[in-house]
Amino acid sequence: MCVDPATQETRDPAMKSMFAASALALLIATAAQAGPLNVPATQKAISAQLDRDYPALETLYKDIHANPELGFQEVETARKLAAQMRALGFTVTEGVGKTGVVAVLKNGEGPKVLIRTELDGLPMQEKSGLAWASQATATWNGEKVFVAHACGHDIHMAAWVGAARQLVAMKSKWKGTLVFVAQPSEETVRGARAMLDDGLWDKIGGKPDYGFALHVGSGPAGEVYYKPGVLTSTSDGLDITFNGRGGHGSMPSATIDPVLMAARFTVDVQSVVSREKDPSAFGVVTVGSIQAGSAGNIIPDKARVRGTIRTQDNAVREKILEGVRRTVKAVTDMAGAPAADLKLTPGGKMVVNDQALTDRTAVVFKAAFGARAVAQDKPGSASEDYSEFVLAGVPSVYFGLGGSDPAEAAKAKAEGRELPVNHSPFFAPVAEPTIRTGVEAMTLAVLNVVGK
Repeated sequence: MCVDPATQETRDPAMKSMFAASALALLIATAAQAGPLNVPATQKAISAQLDRDYPALETLYKDIHANPELGFQEVETARKLAAQMRALGFTVTEGVGKTGVVAVLKNGEGPKVLIRTELDGLPMQEKSGLAWASQATATWNGEKVFVAHACGHDIHMAAWVGAARQLVAMKSKWKGTLVFVAQPSEETVRGARAMLDDGLWDKIGGKPDYGFALHVGSGPAGEVYYKPGVLTSTSDGLDITFNGRGGHGSMPSATIDPVLMAARFTVDVQSVVSREKDPSAFGVVTVGSIQAGSAGNIIPDKARVRGTIRTQDNAVREKILEGVRRTVKAVTDMAGAPAADLKLTPGGKMVVNDQALTDRTAVVFKAAFGARAVAQDKPGSASEDYSEFVLAGVPSVYFGLGGSDPAEAAKAKAEGRELPVNHSPFFAPVAEPTIRTGVEAMTLAVLNVVGK
């Protein structure tokens, strides 16, 4: 579902009155009047605290990385984070949305701020070569699979705990309520909704005033990325079973070949993307799985096709969904086959960053990181269910971190090659400085709204 970015900054009346002006200069002045954050002094304090905390944070990261768990199975991961937060003095509730963790710290009157991380790994084998690489396995869709933190959630969790440590150490510098949320099953884009349906707002005494989340990617470590408005894509799941008539591979005329239908659909559906939607509008249809048959000389009676659809506009989304339906019907009609079983499942909705809060946060990021604070000019293609918190009325900033070794990133750019990206079996962000940057950026962003 699309969210109009223009509506985001009006959800909180206090924010609307504080940040009504659109000019950045006036925004900076307004933020300063509300309680300026002394960025150089705060950075110095964060750095000193990180020098003490970092070894423990990297140990936590390596432990989580080596022992990933799938969505809604993150029992041990949740237990580890809950223990960390209790040791810091947070009031911790476990089992929210099945395996989620909520840690609350009250420190006087002030804004309530949500800081979110994710708990789950992916059903895939890691090939990073790290000394602490995952060898874990689990049951997924009835099958035994490898599990890996190939999306970076392990980095996120370490930075999340690190930011909590910083804010506890700086309690004299801020007032308000911190709500640290460790969300289950982000990869299935169901965990945030599960927590909300489990009464998250009631458990924390009402909806937060602000929200923050981060995500690591393949950019150079030490960089921070931000963008107001639409940041990610809406996703829809694609699951088709083509129903044919099986038979001998030497007698195709006596069969209706579902493998041929699956192959034809996989190719033909791309014409919806390349010929029917506006070429300047983002839209992707990817088939990631085709499953059929058992032996080369047997034509099976069914073929299953699974994939994903990503869009950043409702009209484009509806055009592609209609095109998928029409292509499925055309393929089965051409083959003289029974109707296919088509399932289109809505997934994560677009994350839309609050304009005013993003601008306010950008001021601090620029002051802290200089040229390493990079404004993004277009949304990313991936999807993420943090959007559920935004749609529930939490003005938010979801920002990015670089995770690749800067020297390797520069070399790859010079050679014109791509570095491994999220969900690659080779994706392996460097722990330092990525975790340190995540802790610093998140701590500054939060202090910027709760600082005295």
